[in-house]
Amino acid sequence: MTVDLLLGLQWGDEGKGKIVDVLTSKYDIIARFQGGPNAGHTLEFDGIKHVLRTIPSGIFHGNNINIIGNGVVIDPVVFKSEIDGLAKFNLDLQSKLIISRKAHLILPTHRLLDAASEASKGKAKIGSTLKGIGPTYMDKTGRNGIRVGDIELEDFADRYRALADKHEAMIAFYDVDIQYNLPELEKEFFEAIEDLKKLDFIDSEEYLHQAQKAGKSILCEGAQGSLLDVDFGTYPFVTSSNTTAAGACTGLGIAPNKIKEVYGIFKAYITRVGSGPFPTELFDEDGATMARVGNEFGSVTGRQRRCGWLDLVALKYAIQVNGVTQLMMMKGDVLSGFETLKVCTEYTYKGENISHFPYNIDPENVTPVYQDFKGWKQDLTGMTTYDELPQELKEYIEFIEKEVEVPIKIVSVGPDRKQTILK
Repeated sequence: MTVDLLLGLQWGDEGKGKIVDVLTSKYDIIARFQGGPNAGHTLEFDGIKHVLRTIPSGIFHGNNINIIGNGVVIDPVVFKSEIDGLAKFNLDLQSKLIISRKAHLILPTHRLLDAASEASKGKAKIGSTLKGIGPTYMDKTGRNGIRVGDIELEDFADRYRALADKHEAMIAFYDVDIQYNLPELEKEFFEAIEDLKKLDFIDSEEYLHQAQKAGKSILCEGAQGSLLDVDFGTYPFVTSSNTTAAGACTGLGIAPNKIKEVYGIFKAYITRVGSGPFPTELFDEDGATMARVGNEFGSVTGRQRRCGWLDLVALKYAIQVNGVTQLMMMKGDVLSGFETLKVCTEYTYKGENISHFPYNIDPENVTPVYQDFKGWKQDLTGMTTYDELPQELKEYIEFIEKEVEVPIKIVSVGPDRKQTILK
């Protein structure tokens, strides 16, 4: 029996979907433990690019089971479109995909609330993806939410109506110009609910407990990144769930002492979408080159990602909070061609250099301290072994390993599952 955990160590978009896809053949069960359809996990193979938003990234492999855990929030309309998009690949979703009854549902009015709340903030907006995720988690913690298991109850429509009416009153309170046709949105929602009911709903904590007893291997898949964790991220510019290792326990019902390996995914540089502080952000040609070569646009939202040099202060913090045992470095190929690479090793904070991640990393409080590295010219995308990699990249990798005290086991040199080098 093995329970391993895979999560992002930056502000999301690290390439978790690809690594889950690469690792999936080793596991019987892939279980998504938090987040909503703002997360786009991109997988590329056989010349086709796939973007999964709610469905776990193991769905394209063999006979493994894919579980949407209780910590996830599900938009039935988005979920239906995702299912429809997979139809042409002849996947047996009925037997491969199951959903926790305790997962919460995103209602149409959750999305409207999200838009009204963000509009009311003006210039102080936090950069919400407007998918209704924040309001859904607010209802969850406020004990108002509707869960997947409620679909099976006779009074589901009444429960829906009561919560939607409450939301409409809240939308009116914000006093912003939000145009919508709720009856049309509700028609689409209830049609999608009927499609959702075609899949099996489970008590996922019991299912996973029995799977562990039976010796099954389980990979827990996270969404977003550790620096977006609602407790340990750059609050308030965070997501609404626990994206760190602890979220796998609460989002699936797996005990902490059952988790063995914690795979941490990070880019060879760092990106961020939306608002919030970003100490190593680049506003020059280097940043523009990273964005262009790395195709740094959100797989779900299409928003351009802000780019910057690798931040080891933030990376060490994420490794510490998560108890990471193995690292996977993504997008090393994007840095090919830079004459000089920079790595942030410390912050200047209130007049002194520090190596830990402080409470406030706003620009007026934090200045990055960099160490320079010689770049490389070689195209990495066709390389298949670690020995082939340029010496400069190996030195870059070895420096990171020494600083964070965790081994880098995988180096990704392109988006395809085949462009993955084991170290």
